[in-house]
Amino acid sequence: MSSNRPLRAVLLVSSMALLSACAFRHETKPEPAPTPVAVDSAGAPIDLQRFMGTWYVIGRVPNPIERGHVASVNEFRLRGDQKVSITYRYRNGFSEPLQELTVRASVDEKSGNHNWRTWFYKVVPTHTRVLEVAPDYSWAMLGYPGREMAWVFARQPDMDKELYKELATRLRDDYGVNTDKLKRVPQHPEQVDRLGFEVPNVR
Repeated sequence: MSSNRPLRAVLLVSSMALLSACAFRHETKPEPAPTPVAVDSAGAPIDLQRFMGTWYVIGRVPNPIERGHVASVNEFRLRGDQKVSITYRYRNGFSEPLQELTVRASVDEKSGNHNWRTWFYKVVPTHTRVLEVAPDYSWAMLGYPGREMAWVFARQPDMDKELYKELATRLRDDYGVNTDKLKRVPQHPEQVDRLGFEVPNVR
């Protein structure tokens, strides 16, 4: 197991961008009303203080490391000037134990805080871009160089279907992401096996 750990670390950093997890709520909650899709332009500066906190992973293009994770959440905390600590929490199935990974990130102020560089084990860097953030910071879209991966984040574990569809369309039309591969991430057990949701590693 230890011989595979460096490879897994590299793949993790390369495929998770800002990463993706936090506390898990398994109870059923009604989906909130649709949020208007009035977004920041990609060039509008991001307020790092407002960006910090919990982000649930609502959707992503599956990759070898994140594939099959459920209840995925990211926790962002400022560590200093333009420095961020990111904790990714997830489960391989809703009956599986909580797992956690932590990385550090450096944010490029000259990019309006859109461009992030993350490190795992303090040596392996990768780049991520925060594509757009809702005006009220209720959702965010992230991308990865090459457009082969993308993420949809939200402050709550549920997102209105129409809003999710609109954001997926923006990822495709405005950022060139192949959204045919985009999958929703189960945040509640009852979402498992629903159309459009990723299949957990463990049922």
